Amino acid sequence: MEAAQNSEENTSNPQPQPLSKSAQKKLLKQQKFEAKKAEKKAWMKEQKQRDAERKRKEWEEKLAGLSEDERLKLIDSRKELRRERMEKRSEERGQKIERLTKAKENGQNIVVDLEFSNLMTHSEIHSLVQQIMYCYAVNGRSSVPAHLWLTGCQGEMETQLQRLPGFDKWIIEKEKQSYIQAFSDQKDNLVYLTADSETVLDELDPSKVYIVGGLVDRNRWKGITMKKAEEQAIHTAKLPIGTYMKMSSSQVLTVNQVIEILLKFLETKDWKASFFQVIPQRKRSEADSETCQELDGEECKEDNDESERKKKCIEEPSHD
Repeated sequence: MEAAQNSEENTSNPQPQPLSKSAQKKLLKQQKFEAKKAEKKAWMKEQKQRDAERKRKEWEEKLAGLSEDERLKLIDSRKELRRERMEKRSEERGQKIERLTKAKENGQNIVVDLEFSNLMTHSEIHSLVQQIMYCYAVNGRSSVPAHLWLTGCQGEMETQLQRLPGFDKWIIEKEKQSYIQAFSDQKDNLVYLTADSETVLDELDPSKVYIVGGLVDRNRWKGITMKKAEEQAIHTAKLPIGTYMKMSSSQVLTVNQVIEILLKFLETKDWKASFFQVIPQRKRSEADSETCQELDGEECKEDNDESERKKKCIEEPSHD
């Protein structure tokens, strides 16, 4: 306990490293991306409203051209389709709850460490909250879901999470205390996933608790997760990305990308497939992208397209 307290004191107010010219350029590029993303979001909202209004008018015009009996039949048919969709959603929701409930009993423990919220801005915390929301959604759809934990959930981080619709009903562990405290009797089983580790993760051990650093750092806090793990004297490991693909830049991934890779591996037991299905093509080197297309053809293209659609709105990097 004393070691944990000392670690918390040492990592509570670390000094940020000055940004290099390269990092400054990346930050400027990210800011421009954020501005374009906001514009696109506003345009999509307006487009959605226009589409809804157009469909409403088309429906009214269609009804206007029918007899009374035909209108009643068409309305009844539409109601039946809605009822079937609602029943299907209800069934899928029940199956999801069942999978997540079983995962709480015997699923792989994966922790998102939220103790870095004091190092992030309001917008960065918002970005991380969006990533966590996506993690929960992906876990719910997974055929082999993990037992997800949010530890160190306090302050503005907790406030923003509480604003998410239905957050209070999420089947996930929400802890104000740190993972060191939450797993005080399993410290030897704690493994912090960080790109700075020299240990390569070959398999996921069901007895281990894997920790992902919840930090949107914009390159300000290099090595902070590794330093934290060393001060707490817990194990570290990194994903075997370099074994299976070359990245176009660094191997730093977002929280949701790391979690989804782990979930894909739980399903497939195949690191290569997990990386290529999750890591966006723009983050890979050209050679790997070409290899992916040659080996997997249309299937790889579909994975890339799906990955792009899902992650364009969640771009700030986080230590893996």
